[in-house]
Amino acid sequence: MTPPNRSSKHTKVPANPLWHTLGTDQTEEALRTGPQGLSETEARERLATHGLNRLAPPRQRGPLLRFVLQFHNILLYVMLGSALITALLGHWVDTGVLLMAVVVNAIIGFVQEGKAESALNAIRAMLSPHAMVLRDGVQREIDAAALVPGDVVLLASGDRVPADLRLIAHKELRVDESALTGESLPAEKDTATVLPDAPVGDRRCMAYSGTLVVYGQAKGVVVATGVATELGKVNQMLSGIQSLTTPLLRQVDHFGRVLAVVILGISALTFTLGTWLRGHDASEMFMMVVALAASAIPEGLPAIMTVTLALGVQRMARRHAIIRRLPAVEALGSVTVICSDKTGTLTRNEMTVQRVVCAGHVFDVGGVGYAPVGDCSIDGRTIDVARYPALAMAVRAGVLCNDARLNEDTGVWSVVGDPTEGALLVLGGKTGFTQEQGAQAWPRRDSIPFESQHRFMATLHQDGDGDAWIFAKGAPERILDMCGSQLAHDGEKPLDVDHWRRMATDTAAQGLRLLALACKRTDAGKAQLDMADMEHGFMLLALVGIIDPPREEAMQAVRECHHAGIRVKMITGDHAETARAIGAQLGIGAGKPAITGAEVALMDDAALRSVAMEVDVFARASPEHKLRLVHALQENQQVVAMTGDGVNDAPALKRADVGVAMGKKGTEAAKEASDMVLADDNFATIAAAVREGRAVYDNLKKFVLFMLPTNGGEAMVVIAAILFELTLPLTPAQVLWINMVTSSTLGLALAFEPAERGLMSRAPRPPGEALLSGFFVWRVLMVSALMMTGALGLFLWELQAGSSIEVARTMAVNAVVVAEMFYLVNSRFILAPVLSRQGLTGNRMVLWALAACIPLQWAFTHTPLMQGIFGSADLSALEWAKVLGAGLLVFLVAELEKFVIRRSPMAARLVHA
Repeated sequence: MTPPNRSSKHTKVPANPLWHTLGTDQTEEALRTGPQGLSETEARERLATHGLNRLAPPRQRGPLLRFVLQFHNILLYVMLGSALITALLGHWVDTGVLLMAVVVNAIIGFVQEGKAESALNAIRAMLSPHAMVLRDGVQREIDAAALVPGDVVLLASGDRVPADLRLIAHKELRVDESALTGESLPAEKDTATVLPDAPVGDRRCMAYSGTLVVYGQAKGVVVATGVATELGKVNQMLSGIQSLTTPLLRQVDHFGRVLAVVILGISALTFTLGTWLRGHDASEMFMMVVALAASAIPEGLPAIMTVTLALGVQRMARRHAIIRRLPAVEALGSVTVICSDKTGTLTRNEMTVQRVVCAGHVFDVGGVGYAPVGDCSIDGRTIDVARYPALAMAVRAGVLCNDARLNEDTGVWSVVGDPTEGALLVLGGKTGFTQEQGAQAWPRRDSIPFESQHRFMATLHQDGDGDAWIFAKGAPERILDMCGSQLAHDGEKPLDVDHWRRMATDTAAQGLRLLALACKRTDAGKAQLDMADMEHGFMLLALVGIIDPPREEAMQAVRECHHAGIRVKMITGDHAETARAIGAQLGIGAGKPAITGAEVALMDDAALRSVAMEVDVFARASPEHKLRLVHALQENQQVVAMTGDGVNDAPALKRADVGVAMGKKGTEAAKEASDMVLADDNFATIAAAVREGRAVYDNLKKFVLFMLPTNGGEAMVVIAAILFELTLPLTPAQVLWINMVTSSTLGLALAFEPAERGLMSRAPRPPGEALLSGFFVWRVLMVSALMMTGALGLFLWELQAGSSIEVARTMAVNAVVVAEMFYLVNSRFILAPVLSRQGLTGNRMVLWALAACIPLQWAFTHTPLMQGIFGSADLSALEWAKVLGAGLLVFLVAELEKFVIRRSPMAARLVHA
């Protein structure tokens, strides 16, 4: 073995993922170090070999490449295609508008991606900037980046752990590992080895990089730095995850490809029929085909999608849901499974006493959180604590044998110190015995602080009569060994060990953390405590059951999600019993087993896919387990939303279809990896966001149902004219007028549609559902045929009556536009009738759009400037009446179709098939 402080050419320390299985001497030997730490020379050599204790920044694309790649989007391809067609037609203003829209979309995507890339920077910021080490036996502070394996690091309360450490000495060390493990309580640490398969949260002899020392002191040997740390593994996992596209973008991508093929196919077929079979001039046919393509391409879809999603972002922001990525708005509406972290998300992250077990009585404690508001009750009956001596004495012991502090600032209560001790102070406040009262009436003389090897804390106090008392709290089995009696309702009685063990088992089965409280009198003049005082003679007062309670609003939100057909799964780093109990209270996984991370690790992907669908509570889950579970659900064709607040949640947040981070208590790493941030840390906000997401998708469907018949009607008019050798009823310029000025203007109003009733009573739409269902295709064909009938019929009628081609075409254009105006009102509800006050006036934007469209169409028809550009002509009052009749035909038939579907069970089944 190389001496610890002797420079060596082979200073590369072997990686060992099982440092928690080695004793302190074995660890020092393996790392070639000792109690005096490394020499400066050895540390420099190891630094050259192992590198800096930093997380390497990911390889990032340059700004120019990032911006260019924003154009690789099917929506922008559609817009660019539209711009190309308008350019071919010489309509440069339309071309400029479309290109401007493309650039704006690209800029928005560029900015959003730049924000997302800071996720890894947020994790790297968690590393401690400084560390206290022993070098050459001398204590000194160094830059944490200079730490190397084998360094001996000193930790104190308030320090952030600078690297992964194997602890070799400690004094009452407790470390907050919630950001890494999800464990709600600070982890108690010692130096004893643990089993090889122990999860990160159970490795008591280890302290991990990025976690926070909340109490005590320790000395540890660095076993991993930089990317080799547990935090580094999370960073690597996060950098290797590709974000998924949302269901809507996948649908639109497929829709755009199919539509492009259909348009090209019909255009080619039409050109062939016109030139070969009908003998039309090739250049004339080409312009006709261009008009056909222009009529079929939905130019307004990308812009309307952006506006609709942006409006959804604004509505969600008012509900405290901050959207970081625009398509996530709609993706929320298609979620089928919500995977939620427990601590701070479904629960309050505030430890609360819920049960106190005394000899002969079991008391329930009301109230949640750190506000000292609540009652004690027996079987639902509120009691007076003063009438129950054992309970009163137990409350006193919990407040006096306590090092935490309960603070109140402008109505907000918080705990400084151990959360479990804080819960006992809150219990004291609820029963009228505060820390201030205790300090005055029962002044403390001495204490024995909590240490993991003896598993209790004790304090020595003097009462108002001058008598001395010792109060103790700790693990039930340890306190039981110290007791010979118990305090009952009628005084001190012999200890019934079996009773207390049964009650401990029953309370623990409810997911409550257990503490035992005991006391004994001692010599009045005693001024100090020693371990001999703690061996026997104590009187057991109570068992206290403590839990981090679920949020009331989270319970309601879970019920709402279930009602909406969305499954809620809890994936937490906490213990299985606690997770199962909280899940039962929330209505998650009731009656089903909880699966632990260790069990997940033993499953192959196929087995996990099956379990992921059947089980709803997963405990002691590491970042790898959470990531695998999200992936398994997605493999089962589920659209997954993942909520979380810790670094351990970041990989799963990024992988999920919608990552949801907590805004108040969430780490920056979690926020930056997410698509949405809850500003109020409230799970209930997710249910509201899902409702908004569903409303957004509904509005997009309504726009598609409104837009496609317009395009379809125009296309049918052009095809019919070609097939039957008619004069073209619509010129390419007139087609663009209809599409860009009227249909997009009118369709925009549907983005402002309020959510329909019963939205959260529907099941989530299938992830693979096409944007156009069979019913949608029928509706599009039906309305397209009606629009074609009105436009082509009026065109031929006017020609037969001897009107000019300009008047006939103006009639055709106006027939399409007026039909659109009537059909816009139809489109407010997909199946519900609109012949009501709500249907006709419930969306003011529809009324404004109609009001804006009327003068535009009047100008198109009657102003000389527009007549010169578009070849339109003046219409008489009778001709306008004919146009109005064509529009009414569409409106009445569409409402009749809805009526038939609502009244016919068979038709309704076809709609929802």
